[in-house]
Amino acid sequence: MSGHSSATLDPPGALSPSRAGLGWGLLGVVAFSFTVPFTRVAVGGLSPLFIGAGRAVVAALLAGVALAVTRQRLPRGTQWPRLAVVAGGIVVGFPLLTSYALTTASAGHSAVVIALLPAATAVLAVLRGRERPPVAFWVTAGVGAAAAVGFAFLQGGGFGRLHWSDLLLFGAVLAAAIGYAEGGLLARELGAWQTVSWALVLASPLMIVLTVVTTVQQPPSASPVQWAAFGYLGLVSMFLGFFAWYRGLAIGPIAQVSQTQLTQPVLGIAWATLLLHEELTWPTVLGGIAVICCAGLAVRIRLDRT
Repeated sequence: MSGHSSATLDPPGALSPSRAGLGWGLLGVVAFSFTVPFTRVAVGGLSPLFIGAGRAVVAALLAGVALAVTRQRLPRGTQWPRLAVVAGGIVVGFPLLTSYALTTASAGHSAVVIALLPAATAVLAVLRGRERPPVAFWVTAGVGAAAAVGFAFLQGGGFGRLHWSDLLLFGAVLAAAIGYAEGGLLARELGAWQTVSWALVLASPLMIVLTVVTTVQQPPSASPVQWAAFGYLGLVSMFLGFFAWYRGLAIGPIAQVSQTQLTQPVLGIAWATLLLHEELTWPTVLGGIAVICCAGLAVRIRLDRT
């Protein structure tokens, strides 16, 4: 009997599938929450193209070794174009767009704009995975997204001030949402870490070329701290973090697990305050509390209806 069979009985004290998915998802969120602050650190000494492409090359090397050592079977048939969709979203689109956005946008501002990602992922999960959350789930998810956008703009100086960096961040959100939704479905077929590993390997030729080009045009020159931030992006943000995240999405439901990422902007702002000494204001604190509350309600509603 397969692990996904509805007839499988959980042993006493075991986590239900939905709670296990939330646990793995939250672990991935914690890993990802350092991505924006550390990218902000890295762009101080490295070009955005090198950061976006180079970190994917580092992760692809690790992924290739892991796949070879464990002798994973090759994806088959339509799994390859689906992996290309995942790679385009999480390996190419999101890292490059956020790296360029963070050359001008603060880590805190970027973190809360990216808070739109859970709602976007939920929409894509419905369209692609045919999930049907209850109306109350959509209401709380929508309020959470609105709260995230509201305090993103307030922190950026008020409504109506949309900069080019915000457009890049919105594009990054769309790219990642597509990659998350498709990757969550593929993870049920290939496995969680296998999905992200194959996506990294598939995108590696392009990312190697981009890394070489930017290295020739603008040789990297960074401090040890900036290199350490880059190392985290390659090892954790692009590789190990996805082990937990895609496992959570694979257990699912995708729309529910995706809402745990509403806590990521709050964590990102906390790290930005502690590590980058960015100003922490009361609107930011109140907005963060609102986002966490909405995320908790959305998850609770989905748990009750699962």
